[in-house]
Amino acid sequence: MSQTPPPAEPGLARDLSAPGLVGIGLGATIGAGIFVLTGTAAAEYAGPALTLSFLLGGFACALVGLCYAELAATMPAAGSTYTYTRASLGEVCAWIVGWDLVLEFAFAAATVAVGWSGYAQSLLGDLGLALPRALAAAPGEGGLVNLPAGLVVLALTALLARGTREAASVNGLLVAVKVALILAFVGVGLAHLKPALWQPFVPENTGTFGQYGWSGVLRGAGVVFFAFIGFETVSTAAAESRAPQRDAPVGLLGSLALTTLLYVSVAAVLTGLVPYRELGVADPIARAADAIGLGAFAVLIKLGALLGLTTSALTALYGQARIFYAMARDGLLPEAFARIDPVRRTPALSQGVIGLGTAGVAAFVPIGVLGELVSIGTLLAFCLVCAAVPILRRRDPDRPRPFRVPAAPLVAGLGILACLVLMAGLPGDTWLRLGLWLGLGLALYAGYGRANARRVRQARNHG
Repeated sequence: MSQTPPPAEPGLARDLSAPGLVGIGLGATIGAGIFVLTGTAAAEYAGPALTLSFLLGGFACALVGLCYAELAATMPAAGSTYTYTRASLGEVCAWIVGWDLVLEFAFAAATVAVGWSGYAQSLLGDLGLALPRALAAAPGEGGLVNLPAGLVVLALTALLARGTREAASVNGLLVAVKVALILAFVGVGLAHLKPALWQPFVPENTGTFGQYGWSGVLRGAGVVFFAFIGFETVSTAAAESRAPQRDAPVGLLGSLALTTLLYVSVAAVLTGLVPYRELGVADPIARAADAIGLGAFAVLIKLGALLGLTTSALTALYGQARIFYAMARDGLLPEAFARIDPVRRTPALSQGVIGLGTAGVAAFVPIGVLGELVSIGTLLAFCLVCAAVPILRRRDPDRPRPFRVPAAPLVAGLGILACLVLMAGLPGDTWLRLGLWLGLGLALYAGYGRANARRVRQARNHG
C-alpha cells in the first residue's frame, strides 16, 4: 500500500524564498560539473562536442524538472524523491531510492571537495606554495590522503549545523560572485578563442564505445549529468520555503534554465582555448585561464572556482542531511537522525555524521570513481521521480496540484527514457558499484528498516 506523506515538517525552519531556492539550485549545479568534470568529459569522451552532451543532459533534465516541479509543489515535505516514491510506490521502493540518494549526495559532495582541493592547490602553486604530495591526493593518485578535500567538507558541515538561514545567506553571496566570474571567463575567453581547436567537432571514435564519436557524446552526457544534481537539492529544500507551492517550481525550472546556458557556454569556450585532450585535469578552467595568458585573471578565475565548488559542496551536504531526516522520521533509519536541534532548528546529528563520512570519502577516494557513481545514482532517482507523477495522479486524483506537468504521461515517459539512455552510456563497472551499494541497502532494510518502520507506524497510530 502506498502512503500519503505528512505535510511540511513543523520542526524545520521555513526561511527560504523563491530566489533562495534558485540560489540553492545554482549553488548545487554550478560546481564540480562546470569546474571539474567538463575537462574529464571533453578529454576522455566527447571532445569539442561536449556542448552537445550538455544540451542532451539539459533536455533530459527539462523533462525531469517539470515532474519535480509538480511533486515539490504538491508535497513540500523534506526528503524529495524519497518522499515522492514513498507516496507512489510504497516503502520498499522508497528505501531503495533513499539509499540511492545517500550515495548520490555523499559522493557529489566528495567529488566537489576533491575538485576544490585541485583548484586550491593550483592557487597555492601560483603563490609559490605546495602541499606535500602525500597530503594532496588520494591513494591511487600518488598520495596518502587528500587533506584539503576532507577539511573543506568538515568546515561546511559546521556552517550547516549553525542553521539554514545562515547557510543560505552565505550560499547566496557566493553564488552571485561565482556566476559573475563565470560570465567574465566566457567573455574574456571569447576574445581569445582558437576555432581550429573545435575541429573535428565530433572526434572520430577510437573503436571503443564511449571514446569519442556519437557514443562519446552520449557517455559525456551521462558523466556530466552530475552537473544537474541541483534539482534534488531544490526539491528537498521546498519544505523549508515560505510558500512551497509557488516557490518550488520557480526554483527548479529557473535554476535549470540558467545552469544549462552557463554549462553550454563554458564548454564551448573551454574547448576553444585548450586542446580537448589536455583537459583531463582536476582544474580545467584554471588550465584554460592560464592559456589566455592573463596572470591576474587566471588567479581571479581560480578564486571563483573555489567559491563555486564551495557552494556546490554546501548544498549537497545540506540535501543529504534532509534525506537522512526524512528516512529516520519514517523509522527506516535510527530515530536519532530525525532529531531537530531546538535552537538552530536543523537536523544537527544527521549533518554531523554525514559530514564526517563524506570527509572520509573525499580524502581517500579518486575523483573519477566518485563522479560516475553520482551520475548513475542521480539518473536512477530521476527515473523514479518521473514515474511518480502519473502514478500519484491515478492514485490520488483529487489532491491539489498548484503546478501540473503538461501532457504528463508523455513528458514523464520521455523523461524516464532519456535517463535510461544516459545510464546506458555509463561504464559497466559503474553499474556494478551501484548494484553492490543497492544490495547492501536492501540487506540493511531487511535487517533493520522494515521492522523499525512498522514499530514507528504502530506507535503513531496508537498515539
